[in-house]
Amino acid sequence: MADAVLVINAGSSSVKFSVYRVEGAAPPAETARGLLDGIGVRPHLAARDLESGASEDRPLTASEAGDHRGAIAIVAEWLRDHLGGAKPIAVGHRVVHGGTAYAQPVLLDPSVLAALEALVPLAPLHQPHNLAAIRAISDKLPGLPQVACFDTAFHRGHPQVADLFALPWELYEAGVRRYGFHGLSYEHIAQVLPAVAPEIAGGRVVVAHLGAGSSMCALRAGRSAESTMGFTALDGLPMGTRTGALDPGVVLYLLQARGMTATEISSLLYTRSGLLGLSGVSSDMRDLLASDAPRARLAIDYFVYRIVREVGALASVLGGLDGLVFTAGIGERAAPIRAGVCEGLGWLGITLDAAANAAHGPRITAPGSRASAWVIPTDEERMIARHTLEVLGGIAR
Repeated sequence: MADAVLVINAGSSSVKFSVYRVEGAAPPAETARGLLDGIGVRPHLAARDLESGASEDRPLTASEAGDHRGAIAIVAEWLRDHLGGAKPIAVGHRVVHGGTAYAQPVLLDPSVLAALEALVPLAPLHQPHNLAAIRAISDKLPGLPQVACFDTAFHRGHPQVADLFALPWELYEAGVRRYGFHGLSYEHIAQVLPAVAPEIAGGRVVVAHLGAGSSMCALRAGRSAESTMGFTALDGLPMGTRTGALDPGVVLYLLQARGMTATEISSLLYTRSGLLGLSGVSSDMRDLLASDAPRARLAIDYFVYRIVREVGALASVLGGLDGLVFTAGIGERAAPIRAGVCEGLGWLGITLDAAANAAHGPRITAPGSRASAWVIPTDEERMIARHTLEVLGGIAR
């Protein structure tokens, strides 16, 4: 009987899951995937067995998946029917924030869980739901090993100067520093670059992870040198509903002059800003690209403008640019966004191939382009499966 690793990526109202079969010395192979979204409101399950082709796509009742515990129970039921005899040996979780304590994936136990709970204020949109899924698995499958894989870990090799704020030193020692996020995505891109784009894999590369959450990472020889995100996942690029970089004086103004509470400001910065706040139309780039509303166009222009600006900053950290990689939902699918960014980076030697960009790459720059641009799908779940096996002393490679 083959072994299987379950991968869970829990969001505020969704549980994304994958199953990886482990047999002998072969790399883990994905055999099933699914998404249960709309938890507590309009839950819906979409899942597919990649080996048999069997799929399920059905609405659920709020009583069936009213919280993450109920959602995990539904997922477990589906998996029982579709694991094909494979034995689950562990569960790997995406956990957004590892703080200063965790620079590598770690086997979960009560003390680790308590330490991760203390980091909730640093990632309030993500950490509580990551931990809720862990607890739900513990309730449903007690004794099954669980491994936390951190979005912050890939950035832990930064030079210290890159992670500082100009604040009193005791705050740095207390953990107020720049962490960076989306590390599992960047780690995957760094690992596949030698095969997909060998000419830039060992060089100076900026990776743009563009989606509902967006950030960029400067890679030097496959290692993170700098990131646009900092202490929390609010910093850097504008996102679907998050502000991106913001003068901290704005927060003081909202507190002092507008009389807003900390809770109200948190809601504003995390859930009512970004593309949604600017456009007044939607947080979804697909909706904005299809809209003729002037503010939808303005939100798109601002998104592109900030990406171009940040690529310039990251290229200065690297001392130049050999390649630019687009990944994640917007990066992989929104050709107009990639075109706008590449056109704004002509000064860095990027010459867009419009036909290749329309076809979504993988290479989207002309043969004579001094720096190349690429579209490379990310796969955070595969990274989590590999890390989980490594923690268990497995054979991932």
